[in-house]
Amino acid sequence: MNDSKLVELAKLISAWPGLMARPDAALIEDCLVLVDHLGEARKVVDVGSGGGLPGIPLKIARPDLELTLIEADQDKAAFLVHACAALDLRGIEVVARRAEVAGQDPRFREAFDVAVARALAPMPVLAELCLGLVRVGGRLLAQKTEGDDNDSAARAIEVMGGVVTAVHQSPSEARRTGTVVVIDKIRATPPAYPRRPGVANRRPL
Repeated sequence: MNDSKLVELAKLISAWPGLMARPDAALIEDCLVLVDHLGEARKVVDVGSGGGLPGIPLKIARPDLELTLIEADQDKAAFLVHACAALDLRGIEVVARRAEVAGQDPRFREAFDVAVARALAPMPVLAELCLGLVRVGGRLLAQKTEGDDNDSAARAIEVMGGVVTAVHQSPSEARRTGTVVVIDKIRATPPAYPRRPGVANRRPL
């Protein structure tokens, strides 16, 4: 990594106890494979941000982004606030709520050009948690690995108003078989979705 803020982010993650099992630079660089898929997006939401990946590296690479980081774990959300302040990053909002709750909030529902998610959940669950946040005409970028069963998510993606338009091979040092699944939002998400917290995990579409 040759950007000083990316290096500093790696140090911040390493210094926060219990945040990530393997807080190395390769994981941060892996997030940057999404940059080429952002297009002209301005409003981006990182769902299940954890240690700020992939959202914060994308903000460092694209300072023009208006970034929202959704993270239900209060300790991780506190880290996100700390990291953004330490890195002097502006135009970022940390939302310490579950994605299902945020997805039903008028402030966030169908408000974003792009949603990004890394290692969040199996694709049927990920689709329900993320697509309600994306405006019609926007897209979801999901970092997965080659061999993940994306076919099982066909119904969930369709119900949530999306369609898979591409699966890009995006290997990195951290993920030799990494892919980026691109899901375009082609119609509005029905009002009943996302369902109450935890339901998507218990009863995937």
